[in-house]
Amino acid sequence: MIISLPSGRESFFRRTFLLHVLDPNPNRKPAVLLLHGLGADGASWTLQLPPLIEAGFRPLVPDVPGFGESTYDGRGWNIRRVAAGMAALLEERAAHPADVVGLSMGGTIAQQLALDFPRLVRRLVLVSTFAVLRPESFGGWLYFLRRLVLVSTLGLPAQARFVAGRIFPGPQNQPLRELLVASIARADPRAYRAAMRSLGLFNSLRRLSRIQAPTLVVTGDRDTTVSPQRQKLLAERIPGARQITIPGAGHAVAIDQPASFNRALLSFLSQDRIT
Repeated sequence: MIISLPSGRESFFRRTFLLHVLDPNPNRKPAVLLLHGLGADGASWTLQLPPLIEAGFRPLVPDVPGFGESTYDGRGWNIRRVAAGMAALLEERAAHPADVVGLSMGGTIAQQLALDFPRLVRRLVLVSTFAVLRPESFGGWLYFLRRLVLVSTLGLPAQARFVAGRIFPGPQNQPLRELLVASIARADPRAYRAAMRSLGLFNSLRRLSRIQAPTLVVTGDRDTTVSPQRQKLLAERIPGARQITIPGAGHAVAIDQPASFNRALLSFLSQDRIT
C-alpha cells in the first residue's frame, strides 16, 4: 500500500513524499516497525513476518524514501528527516507506541526515532548497526572508500555487485547476492548517495544515554561491515541495553540465521507485553 505522508510539525520534515508500506496484520498490537538497511527494501524482512504475525504482533514494513517502491523528492535526504517520516507513519496508522527494529542504516534511523520521538517507541532492537561509523582497520576504511568511489564513478550496479559479494560471500549465497544486487539497482541514486553521506556523518554516541526504551543489540559474529566491537558501544552507552551475538551470522543476520534471530527478537519483544 502506498500512502502520502503530509508535512508534520517538525521543521525538518516539511515536504510530502510517498511511502510504500506493508501492514499485513493491522488489527493487532503492538506494531513492530521494521527498518531496512542501505540498498535493501522492506522485502528484506520477509523471514520475520510470519513469526511476528503468528505471535500476534503487527509488522509495519516501509520502504525508506528512495528505496524499493517509496519515492524521494530529491531534497534533503538525511537520517533525521527519514526518522521524522517514520514518526509520521506511526501517528498516521495509530500504531504507537511501537517496537522499532532497525538493521544497519535502519538502526541509525531507529536510534534517531527513539531520541526525537521517545513517546512513540516501546522497545528498540538495533541490528548490525552503529552509533558512529568508524572502521577499526585499514581494510575497513578501504572497503568504505571503494564503495564511495564506485557509487560516484561507475554507479549503483557496480556498487551493488561489490556490496553483495561482501555481505553474502560464497557460492551457496548466489541467490541472495542476486536479490541484493537487484534491490540496490532499484534505488534512487540520489537517495543512495545522500544516505551514504548521512551515514558517514551520523554520530549518536553522546546522545545514547538519553534513549529511554528497553534496547536489544543484535550482532552477527561474522559481521565484516560493522564490527561486533563497534556494535558493543551501543550496549555499553544505552541505559539497560544488552547485546546478543548470533554465531555464524554476518551483517545480514536476519537473513543469515533467521531462526536464531527470530527467537531472540520474539523473546525480547514479548517481555512485559500487553495485548
